[in-house]
Amino acid sequence: MTTSIAFLGLGTMGGPMAANLAKSGFEVRGWNRTPDRPSALSAREAGVRLVSPIAEAVAGADIVAICVSDVDDVDEVLFSDGGAAACAVSGTLVIDFSTIGPVAARGFATRLAAEGLRYVDAPVTGGDVGARAGTLTIMAGGDKADFDAAASVFGAVGRIAKHCGPAGSGQAVKLCNQVLGALHMVALTEAIALARMQKIDPALVVDVCASGAAGSWALANLGPKVLARDFAPGFMIKHLVKDLRLVLETPPGEGLDALRGTMLAKSLLEKVMSLGGSDLGTQSLTLAYEEHPDFAID
Repeated sequence: MTTSIAFLGLGTMGGPMAANLAKSGFEVRGWNRTPDRPSALSAREAGVRLVSPIAEAVAGADIVAICVSDVDDVDEVLFSDGGAAACAVSGTLVIDFSTIGPVAARGFATRLAAEGLRYVDAPVTGGDVGARAGTLTIMAGGDKADFDAAASVFGAVGRIAKHCGPAGSGQAVKLCNQVLGALHMVALTEAIALARMQKIDPALVVDVCASGAAGSWALANLGPKVLARDFAPGFMIKHLVKDLRLVLETPPGEGLDALRGTMLAKSLLEKVMSLGGSDLGTQSLTLAYEEHPDFAID
C-alpha cells in the first residue's frame, strides 16, 4: 500500500522536497498558501496533487510534512481553524522540516501529543540545490521509533539523516549549523575584501583557498556568486537573520552574550536588509562592506 503524505508549504525548499517524494513513489497531496508559486507548480509537474484547504491535504494522510518559514507559520498550519492537528487521524506522524528553534519544537511536540499525534522536528541544510537534488542533511529530534518510521521519507529528500535526541534536538543542532554558515559567509566576504585591498584577484583566493584548510561550502559554492555579483537567493538573507535571532533567543540565555561572532553576522546581515536586500541570497552579505552598493532587486 502506498504511503500518503500531506506536504504543507511548497516554497523554495518544500516544493522540490515534495516533488522528490512524489518521484520516489509516495502519494503526495501538497498545500501552499500561494498555490500559483513557481515552486508549487513545479511540484505539481513532478506528481504532487495540489489541494486546498489544508484539511483536504491532511485527510487520511499517513504522514504530515511541514516546511514553512517561522514559528507562527508552523502554528498556523497546525492549530488554526481547519489546521492539520484537527484534521489528522490519531497516531499520524508529523514531520516538521522548518527551522523554528528547540523551544518551539518542544512546545509543538507536547501540544500534538495531547491530540494523539506524533512529532519529529527535522530541520534541513543543503539549500535549494540540495532540496532539488535530494541530498539534504536532516537533523532530527523526537522519539527514536518515530525517527525510524520517517526513514523512507528522509531517504527521498536527503542524503544524511541523524537522530539527535528528544524533541527539539534537531533544532538545536540546526542552530549550530546556522552559526557556522553565517560566520563562514562573513569569513568569505572579508577574505574577498582583503584580496581587493591587496590588489589580488579575488577569484584566485576562491580557487586556491577552497582546496586548503580554510575551504568551506560557502567559499566553494558562494564565492563565485559573490565575484559575479549574482545575488539570486538559494537561501534568503531574511531567513538567516531569523535563524540567528532564534540562536540569540535560546534559553537559558546564560553565556549567549559570548556569541560575538553570531551578533556580528546578524548585524551585517541586517545592514543588507536595510539596503533593501531581505530577499537576496546570503552571498549578498558582501553589500554590507560596500559604501555605495549597486544592485537590483526584482
